[in-house]
Amino acid sequence: MYPAEIVIPMKEELTENGFKELLNQQDVDNIMAENGTTLVMINSVCGCSAGTARPGVLMAVNNATQKPDHITTTFAGFDIDAVRKIREYMLPYPPSSPAIALFKDGKLVHMIERHNIEGRSAQMIAENLLNAFDTYCN
Repeated sequence: MYPAEIVIPMKEELTENGFKELLNQQDVDNIMAENGTTLVMINSVCGCSAGTARPGVLMAVNNATQKPDHITTTFAGFDIDAVRKIREYMLPYPPSSPAIALFKDGKLVHMIERHNIEGRSAQMIAENLLNAFDTYCN
């Protein structure tokens, strides 16, 4: 598990911008039982997460005309049980961190895996998400 002093500032980048933390399995099951759309950002200490995923997801949420009903985050290597549980909902995609998923009524409808993040700018990630929001968040 990563030390809190490394993880907390990366968590706060999202939570201070309205993302609800999923800290355990029950949090995940509760949010997946909600109707509507749910964005889940699996946060990470990975350089691509720090460099593009967090800024990209924030850019998308802040500029969206159609926003997900629920905006959430959990942290790989720190919120162990929550990440394990959300990955069950992300099947058949393999574990990936960072990762960004959009669910509608508890069903996965859009997935951005780590290999879709690496080498892409925050703007490209935001555009990908904005397209998904326009498609599913109405």
